[in-house]
Amino acid sequence: MKRINIIKSILFTSTIILGVSCTNLDEEVLDGVVISSTGGSTVNSASLLVSAYEGLRGFQDQDKMFALDEMSTDALVGPTRGGDWDDNAKWRQLHTHTWAPDNIEIRNAWNSLLSQVYNCNLVIENGTATQIAQARFLRAFYYYNVIDLYGQAPYREAGSSLEADPKVWTRQEATAFVISELEAIIGSLPTRSTDASIVNVDAAHFLLAKLYLNKGVFNATDAAGPYTFDPADMTKVVTHVGAINSSLAPDYWDNFKPTNNESPEILFSSKNIRGGQGGGIQSRWRMGMHYQQTPDGWNGFATVAEYYNKFDENDRRIKNSDQYIIDAFGNNVGFQVGQMKNGKNRDEFGRDKDASGALYTNIPAGTVNLKDRKGNPLFFTAALTLITGGATLETAGIRSQKYIPDVDNLGTPENDYVLMRYSDALLMKAEAVLRSNSGGSVVAIMTAIATRSGQSPSPATLEGVYLERGKELWYEGWRRNDMIRFGKFLEARELKPYVSDNRYVLFPVPADALFNANLKQNPGY
Repeated sequence: MKRINIIKSILFTSTIILGVSCTNLDEEVLDGVVISSTGGSTVNSASLLVSAYEGLRGFQDQDKMFALDEMSTDALVGPTRGGDWDDNAKWRQLHTHTWAPDNIEIRNAWNSLLSQVYNCNLVIENGTATQIAQARFLRAFYYYNVIDLYGQAPYREAGSSLEADPKVWTRQEATAFVISELEAIIGSLPTRSTDASIVNVDAAHFLLAKLYLNKGVFNATDAAGPYTFDPADMTKVVTHVGAINSSLAPDYWDNFKPTNNESPEILFSSKNIRGGQGGGIQSRWRMGMHYQQTPDGWNGFATVAEYYNKFDENDRRIKNSDQYIIDAFGNNVGFQVGQMKNGKNRDEFGRDKDASGALYTNIPAGTVNLKDRKGNPLFFTAALTLITGGATLETAGIRSQKYIPDVDNLGTPENDYVLMRYSDALLMKAEAVLRSNSGGSVVAIMTAIATRSGQSPSPATLEGVYLERGKELWYEGWRRNDMIRFGKFLEARELKPYVSDNRYVLFPVPADALFNANLKQNPGY
């Protein structure tokens, strides 16, 4: 008898490699796939569907898709800090548009997305009707990101040989496929329950709106434009947004607190469990926070001042100073600049115990100025260079916390990761109306979005929508997509004082993926 072990690897072209070894057992279940000694196979589609959902956690980390979508823009930068955070310049390459096909984050994002497409395919070929509908939506979402980032998408036809190279859709073909998939399944998806991490009809309407809004970009002859937005596509955006049954949360930060699963605004999310599988989302507060702060951080990424200056200083979206937050952390959540303070009962180095191990008590939060590791004031400055050192090594750059840290579980928090939000849908509708005069009140949308954060509405113009999207959706993975659609992505900006070459509107196909002869490198690489 033989025991067959599966070594499943998506080697950049989503090719599956099987390895075999001998034992005295009949069969083994690994990753939901069972291969028997007689060569037949069955699939645990329920287990594979769980894996396809868990793949969404790849969007929570500070690398892969998040780095490509945000660090390549005007919003986020990963400076080298002395001997820290260089990582072969991969972060700086993303911000300055100097990456090449060997950038590891470009490769990792490709692998992450296509490995989940593979899991979805197995469910689609073997699951129940309910499982198949969910898997088709998840596959559409993963493919949307492949289309957006890389401009082409490998695929396998059902029943095709695993030894053959996957075929490849063009950007236009892949876009048409994903739209057709969503339109085919939308009638079979359930309404959104109290758990937005389960595929639902509102999420499908959102994704279709996103596809129709970007169809002019995805179907353009030249990926760098110019782009033509068909009025019929814009009408589709308005229609799909209108079909979403949702509302804005009363408070912007309801969407990012540990119990954000209660927000009516979240249309689709990646589920985290308190004390369980939620480690990746901690990057949203640790990636830029200093070692002495509460919660302590990795002192890495920063917000570019040019982007930060788009906000009014009293905009609640960048400064939540509710008392319970100050008590726990000493400083607001959102963007942080200036002198950092202590959390309750913590000293100037963020410690809650003295040298003898005794707990500090009766120290009010926000009253003690924190210091860096050399004893200098921990004062974050807007001034920043791509390579920092000297006295500002630990303090250069505005820092950020998009999610409210879970005080009781800083390492494995409960906050669900937001993938789709109703405010985004409303702003998509406003943009579509302005691009085509396709109906609806743009002023009402702009007023609702801004008023919630204590701000006056941005102008009811395309430029106003672009400005408001940057304020409302910071660090939610849409900035690159928005900048490209509005023709801003290649422009000169802070820390990138030149116009980028047109090739940078798409990422290159990772170098090793080109073993698949059907894949062609994107122009210019």
